[in-house]
Amino acid sequence: MKGLLITLMGVLFVVPDSLFIRLIDVPPLEISFWRGLGTGLIVLAYVLLSSGARSVGAALRGGPYAYVYLVAMSGTGILFTLAVSHTSVANVVFIIASMPVFAAILSFLVMGERMSLRMMLTMLAVFVGLGIITYGSGETHGASLTGDLMAVCVSFVFAVALTAARRVRSVSMVPMLPVAYLLSALCLLPFVQPLQLGVDQFYLVALHGLFIAISSVGLALGPRYIPSAEVALLILLESVLAPLLVWFALGEDPGGYALVGGTIVIGALALSNLVVLMRRRPRAAPTGKGAP
Repeated sequence: MKGLLITLMGVLFVVPDSLFIRLIDVPPLEISFWRGLGTGLIVLAYVLLSSGARSVGAALRGGPYAYVYLVAMSGTGILFTLAVSHTSVANVVFIIASMPVFAAILSFLVMGERMSLRMMLTMLAVFVGLGIITYGSGETHGASLTGDLMAVCVSFVFAVALTAARRVRSVSMVPMLPVAYLLSALCLLPFVQPLQLGVDQFYLVALHGLFIAISSVGLALGPRYIPSAEVALLILLESVLAPLLVWFALGEDPGGYALVGGTIVIGALALSNLVVLMRRRPRAAPTGKGAP
């Protein structure tokens, strides 16, 4: 229950992420800068208070895959903001939901893990759904193929980060999160004018950073207590709730193609994870005189 509540908190606090990007009236790169700076400072404070500066040093000494994780996580925040700025929120979150498929492909290529029939069927369904979403981008208001491709890049780069983290299981990558956020802000600093942010926008930016920080901590802690399949199912809630929230708040209609394609993507992933959970359910112990 503790793991479910923590993970659910992480998912619910990331749901308004796209809405904040829509509401903050500054260029996309400036949103990425403030998102990285604010979230990085808050999560860094949490890491230092909970596990100390040594945990950050240990993560930085995790070897080459730790730095792959660092660079990949730095890039996801920037790419996500750009994707939301160039296409519909529904397209972005439905496409990013395909991340477990890219992670499975990378695990097969990098770690030599066998790909099950279940995962291959899931991949087939997900790619069909992605094809429908991208096909409809030319006919849906606010959607574009450019933004869809950026969302695919977010999904792939995030899968790279997760695969790299699995290669350094002996070292926790949680302390690397604030470093990644701050690195993204540092990389964007030459291209933005952060001091020109208005007071009315500052409160939105600060709240945005706080929400992402709480979400990052929740999604980092939750998987310690519950199986990865349960985490994946809960994360799919964000893919459902985020476009509904933007639709309700701003009237951004996701379009028929996005809804059909997104349903296929989310449905295939949900069914795949449910199969994993059912297979891992403990069998009832035998009863009667013959029971040990």
